[in-house]
Amino acid sequence: MAMTLTLDQILAALEKTDTLDGLQTATEALRTFLGVAHIVYHWVDSAGDQYGCGTYSPEWRSRYLDQNYLRVDPVVSGCFQRFHPVDWKRLDWSSKAARALLTEAIDHGVGNQGFTVPIRGPNGQFALFTVNDNCTDDAWQAFTQANRRDLILIAHYFNQKALEFEPGRTPEVAQALSPREIDAMTLLAIGYNRAQVADSLSISEHTLRVYIESARFKLGAMNTTHAVARALSRGLIVV
Repeated sequence: MAMTLTLDQILAALEKTDTLDGLQTATEALRTFLGVAHIVYHWVDSAGDQYGCGTYSPEWRSRYLDQNYLRVDPVVSGCFQRFHPVDWKRLDWSSKAARALLTEAIDHGVGNQGFTVPIRGPNGQFALFTVNDNCTDDAWQAFTQANRRDLILIAHYFNQKALEFEPGRTPEVAQALSPREIDAMTLLAIGYNRAQVADSLSISEHTLRVYIESARFKLGAMNTTHAVARALSRGLIVV
């Protein structure tokens, strides 16, 4: 029996990979780690080319493309208008085409629940990181509430790696942020105040201030708000 990897091991392997196959391997490992039906990451690069990796069946991927479901998919249209993670139950599935899509998706094993993190990178890059499962609404709400922060950070790791595969991409001049600096910037970006961020990270506000100032210096930002904006625009954090 294959050993289940820890989240740190999965993300460390993802960070080291230099092939698209490495992203696919990470989705499969995350599915096992989280105990869900599917993990999918799909992105459109700055040139408009599309890529994807994940655990949906080949049959469903072919059916989705053959039926051109992209044009009626509430997940795509809904997430394109949002910056925050979206539970699929909050999207508009009222149209006949959307209901047909959802019915077919469930029939193909996608699951009756979904949670998608929209991600925007530099130069117009757009991506979606999705988790699916088949369970009750209460169970899904408990899962997403318990794992929301980890799912956002996982999406960031995928996006950071995907950006490395951009054709002709020039390396960022700014120094890389540490994991703790990324955590702090992400929580500030989603609206936490400093006290809430410190409490979430189980650190003092003094220590938090050190992380924020370090991130601000690395990003060449004038203040904290400027640092958060630069981190978002460069795809270093996702909200």
